[in-house]
Amino acid sequence: MDKSDRWLLPEGIEEVLPDQARCVERLRRRLLDLFDSWGYELVIPPFIEYLESLLTGTGNDLDLQTFKLTDQLTGRMMGVRADITPQVARIDAHQLKRDVPTRLCYLGTVLHTRPDGFAGSRSPLQIGLELYGHAGIDSDLEVLQLMVATLRLTGIEQPWIDLGNVAIFRGLARQAGLDAEQEDQLFDALQRKAVPEFDTLMSNWSIDSVCRDMLRALIELNGGDDVLQRARKKLATASAEVLAALTDLENLAVQVQHHVPGIALHFDLAELRGYAYHTGVVFGAFVPGHGQAIASGGRYDDIGKVFGRARPATGFSADLKTLIQLASEPASSPGAVFASISDDPKQAERVQALRGDGERVIQALADQAGDARAMGCDRQLVLRNGEWQVESI
Repeated sequence: MDKSDRWLLPEGIEEVLPDQARCVERLRRRLLDLFDSWGYELVIPPFIEYLESLLTGTGNDLDLQTFKLTDQLTGRMMGVRADITPQVARIDAHQLKRDVPTRLCYLGTVLHTRPDGFAGSRSPLQIGLELYGHAGIDSDLEVLQLMVATLRLTGIEQPWIDLGNVAIFRGLARQAGLDAEQEDQLFDALQRKAVPEFDTLMSNWSIDSVCRDMLRALIELNGGDDVLQRARKKLATASAEVLAALTDLENLAVQVQHHVPGIALHFDLAELRGYAYHTGVVFGAFVPGHGQAIASGGRYDDIGKVFGRARPATGFSADLKTLIQLASEPASSPGAVFASISDDPKQAERVQALRGDGERVIQALADQAGDARAMGCDRQLVLRNGEWQVESI
């Protein structure tokens, strides 16, 4: 490596400089206070742990995104977390072991082997929350409300929300008698909305024509409020499992429109994000000009089984750095008070009092380079009639 390249960071790995770091920290405090006001308790999982715990119930996608290394003490494989959600599920199931609904929130860096999401970052700052121990739509609604509140707190006032339910496809696949390999192939075609490929797969399999037509209908069941009405007609002969999942989606949509008035809802019954671990309603938030979700979540009831407690679970997460980049207000310097070199004890008392009131006070250093303005100060301490006063520069 050339000497001039020694300080280059790996692709997709970025550092946070002062102005943005200040913005990140200010928003972090506000969001954690918001979550706390709803009863969510902060947890701080480790950055690295044994691989089988990190990848529990999450499927192949997260496995490919996880950096792996060998623990020199035990010889076991460890992973650097690529998602905090499985860690929080472990804490709920194995550490807390509560019987009542449990609300947990978190904020921390995750690491991905490949760029994923807005701006191609491999080191998102993941913020999110999880609600365990309740299986009804009330908990899904609460999580979705907090996802919208999170976005609005960052300055993203009008996201549009994409709603789906993976249980609809999963139930139809079960009703059609698809095996695991066929389900995976059909899932892949649905995600790409590859209609010719989908039709070819279906024609090669001995599947009842009614089930085939319902599965194919999922491709076109996306759009506004009329989607749920069309789904009722298209899926009229579906199993009770599928119809119950559709009812859950309808009820959630009604509640969201009531509790988050004015929010734009979009429905997509072929949207199966997180299919490997989600079990019910899924949702994502989008803004114009960005094809990927800026926040996403949903129900994942089975993830805690391997930790000893398969509690109902729902939650959402987002990348805080992405939200800040999309925010309406740019990061800015807060300014500071400049204090010149002085042996006057009154100046030291005044500096201490200002800092106690939350002011930033930068003390001059002997023979330093640069003046008050160069150090980002917009005010200074000036001695007037024996008293140190703050004046604009």
